[in-house]
Amino acid sequence: MARSINQVILMGRLTRDPEMRTTTTGKSIASFSLAVDRQTQDDQADFFDITAWEKLGELANQYLSKGRRCLVQGRLRQDSWDDKETGKKRSKIEVVATDITFLDGPNGSEGGSSAPRSADNGSSNKKSKDVVIDDIDDKPIDLSEIPF
Repeated sequence: MARSINQVILMGRLTRDPEMRTTTTGKSIASFSLAVDRQTQDDQADFFDITAWEKLGELANQYLSKGRRCLVQGRLRQDSWDDKETGKKRSKIEVVATDITFLDGPNGSEGGSSAPRSADNGSSNKKSKDVVIDDIDDKPIDLSEIPF
């Protein structure tokens, strides 16, 4: 029998700043909403509620804000309850984030990373140099030159 799969990947913009709260057991949770544009002529969007727990939620709360782009990987979770006022059965589907990739830089510029950079990088003694490739030719690659 095949395994069940519950996985979702969304890329969009936050519709509001993350809201941070703490459960009665002391775990932190951040909630925010993501607008994902549809690829139609009407410029419509789908809206998803996202929750991120503990360290991931704290990072989302610290580095994300309304309008910022991010990629969220996670799973769908359905919650059901009885409405106290009407007595009707209610339900809601949300995305429980397992990973968030920040796509905008600190000032809203594009080009992000899956984890924010630490302000203190002095603990590493390695010096890294960025390699810039100025010219790339369009010649086909000779597979016999690859050493493996």
